[in-house]
Amino acid sequence: MAFVVNLDNLEMKPHPKFKGVKIGYILTKEKHPELSITVLEVLPGVEIPLHTHEKEVDTIFILEGSAEVFLGESWKSVREGDVIVVSPKEVHGVKAVGEKSLKCYIVHAPALW
Repeated sequence: MAFVVNLDNLEMKPHPKFKGVKIGYILTKEKHPELSITVLEVLPGVEIPLHTHEKEVDTIFILEGSAEVFLGESWKSVREGDVIVVSPKEVHGVKAVGEKSLKCYIVHAPALW
């Protein structure tokens, strides 16, 4: 299964859990159980609270904007061009900072969505 998705044409919907966050689904577990790919848009000042994933590796590519991410035991600043990799069961969270929305490309393996 090979395909191309242009992010400009990706349908962004309200996130099912977090207010102020939109999500676009590129690849879901219905099509590929080993991998899910999404794009998130997080409004400035919005935080995705601390959480863990039981079995998924969470890889976050910052496409636009800047944020603070909680990794390990502290918050770290990240910006456009950074990649964050979080192992299963590691506590992590994201806060959009600055005046611009945070846009992230997220890969979960195995598939989360």
